[in-house]
Amino acid sequence: MNKIIVIDDDKEMRLLVEDYLRNLKYNVHGFASPVHALEKILAFDESPDLILTDLHMPEINGLELIKRIKSQHCEIPIIVMTAFGSIETAVDAIRKGAYDYITKPFKLSELGVTVDRALQVSRLTKENRFLRDEVKKSFSKWHIVGKSKPMIDLISLIERISPANSNVLIMGESGTGKEVVAKTIHHLSPRALKPFVAINCTAIPESLLESELFGHCKGSFTGADKRKIGLFEEAHGGTLFLDEIGDMDLGLQAKLLRVLQERTIRPVGEVKDIEVDVRVLAATHKDIKKAIREGLFREDLFYRLNVIPVMIPPLRYRREDIPLLAQSFLEKYAALNKSKVREFSPGAMMLLVNRSWPGNVRELENLIERVVVLSRSQVVQEEEIPLPENEDLDAFFAQNAQSMISLEELEKRYLQYVLTKTGGKKDKTAQILGVNRRTLYRKEREYGWVTEEESDDSQNS
Repeated sequence: MNKIIVIDDDKEMRLLVEDYLRNLKYNVHGFASPVHALEKILAFDESPDLILTDLHMPEINGLELIKRIKSQHCEIPIIVMTAFGSIETAVDAIRKGAYDYITKPFKLSELGVTVDRALQVSRLTKENRFLRDEVKKSFSKWHIVGKSKPMIDLISLIERISPANSNVLIMGESGTGKEVVAKTIHHLSPRALKPFVAINCTAIPESLLESELFGHCKGSFTGADKRKIGLFEEAHGGTLFLDEIGDMDLGLQAKLLRVLQERTIRPVGEVKDIEVDVRVLAATHKDIKKAIREGLFREDLFYRLNVIPVMIPPLRYRREDIPLLAQSFLEKYAALNKSKVREFSPGAMMLLVNRSWPGNVRELENLIERVVVLSRSQVVQEEEIPLPENEDLDAFFAQNAQSMISLEELEKRYLQYVLTKTGGKKDKTAQILGVNRRTLYRKEREYGWVTEEESDDSQNS
């Protein structure tokens, strides 16, 4: 039940407001003295959801009261009750942090609407403060945001495997955050002060990937005018993250397997091996076991990499994490773009939670960045959340499916239209339609416009 405080030295007015709000099922506390009210507000274990106060009172006027309350509880909305001649003072109160003002004498229904609006703001502010606190807590867990059971289990697994030296295979759909998990494992490991080196195996042509991974010596091929250190050497003592390992060429898979077995590399063009101390974390969005069956991935390499499997759940299986993620991305991009956007309306958040997110966390982040850049208010509204790309088309077909006609019916109507316009002249009709006369006669028979005998007579004439 929402807690509301009413402060007014006019007893009749105060009691009238208190009774009206109690009839609306609010928990109401009334005070004639602003000093007494202030003591109670600052002493409450739980701050009130809303304060209604008169402006002109003994001991402390309304403006000073607002100033003191806001210094301790800046999030509490305050509605100022003021006489008609004091509107300028009421506007000044809003500048000092009041939510709104209402002019005496007022209709109780008008007060009810203003109170309801202010309480919505209060609830939204508390929800977003909770989200921000949760985001900060989540970020203290190594930038992995989530409180759902799948994410709690994932964090627990990361804590257990990070101190080891075993290879890890991270699996999950595109956009689920496989590199974030890899970085977290590295930063929690004894190798944290050594390099974390990442490479996307699909981003580099197969002809260059071997050189990127193992390096090459000077003169080993055309254009190799100096020695190049490979990523394995660069990551020595640290961690090498091989993203999208499922797309690696079979020939290179054999060389990678040898490195994992021997802990040595041989740069392109070299004749001797170099020892390397590297922990390998690999990731893929593909079904590796299916790739093995199809002969596209080496089974022995899979078992070398899959010492510790880590599966990241897609976003649609952990919807309770979406508000936390959305708020964290909003704060990130609001700061980067110097935007005044601070929070989502309940309707906007509901749209985000109920979306399917085939692109997972990456898609959510991209959408929030776009919303932050385009929004002009502090609160992101429902209409500012863009629809999924295919949703407009789906809605169109759903709404118009009843009135749509088949291709066969469309063809039939068009043929009839052309015949009418040509006065039934078959040669002209066939020419306009781009078909021969025999096809036209066949269509006429199919649609039952002529009998078999009439068609034969027409073709022979």
